[in-house]
Amino acid sequence: MIITRTPFRISFTGGGTDLPGYYKKHGGAVVSSGINKYMYITVNPKFDNRIRVSYSKTEMVDTVEELQHDIVKEALKLVGIRGGIEITSIGDIPAGTGLGSSSTFAVGLLNALHTFVGSRPSAEELAEQACQIEIDILKHPIGKQDQYAAAFGGTNYFRFNADGTVDRTRIFLDEHNARLMRQRLMLFYTGITRSANNVLSRQNDNTDANMPILDFMAAQAASMKDVLLNEGFNEKFGKMLHEGWMHKMELADGIANDEIMDYYNKAIEAGAVGGKLLGAGGGGFLLFYCDEEKQPSVERAVGLRRVDFHPELNGTRVLFYS
Repeated sequence: MIITRTPFRISFTGGGTDLPGYYKKHGGAVVSSGINKYMYITVNPKFDNRIRVSYSKTEMVDTVEELQHDIVKEALKLVGIRGGIEITSIGDIPAGTGLGSSSTFAVGLLNALHTFVGSRPSAEELAEQACQIEIDILKHPIGKQDQYAAAFGGTNYFRFNADGTVDRTRIFLDEHNARLMRQRLMLFYTGITRSANNVLSRQNDNTDANMPILDFMAAQAASMKDVLLNEGFNEKFGKMLHEGWMHKMELADGIANDEIMDYYNKAIEAGAVGGKLLGAGGGGFLLFYCDEEKQPSVERAVGLRRVDFHPELNGTRVLFYS
């Protein structure tokens, strides 16, 4: 049996510039962090040569081609497994909530399947294979940031180059600033789940019209990297979250709605410096930067479930192999 653990991620700025419609022309950039909420994948040899896959439902099939789960089907084909395997998945966070669940699943599954056949690709190779499956083969209208965040973990600045390559700058925070990040970030669950594909498709369609906004967001990612590396985790980070969110809402219809903005405005009025809705938009989690003494007021004002978390330094890992 093999068990992998792969972190979900929070994206601070630059989301949307990792879509091919933008980065192939201008080069995109994001700042994001893995968090201590995970996707667990288990892989085990099956007694017979069939394939059993258990996720929100269970499939039992004779051939790879019969599988309905598209990522599992393509991952098995990529690694070269034709049968005799059981796969299960368990996530700490619901799908469709803006924390990169689909790509986290893909990276964790690929890690488990490669271990199953005795190969050990690098984090970069796992990220690229997940991109190949989701973007090139399945044509999902998504970017490349989630796969890299899941594979590498940690807090990073990713640069998406026009030729398709990705450069990574690891953002190391000293103990003091790492503690501030843990203490001053607040995460609230809106209770709204959605498919990112519809929102991202509209963003892709609007790429040419949105060039000035996307240029700003890519530049802001570089600025946020510099602030974190040179100044540490401070109020400037929270103000950048707010400014980036105000711009992101202009990219497409459906990124925000009255309910989400009501939560957001209540948090700002109660003392949060800035924040954003995570992921493509439409629902999921709200993230805020807020000084510790004002957090009780923000929590009361927002009235949503708060989720405790902290940044995760490691990317996808094999937890158990027997």
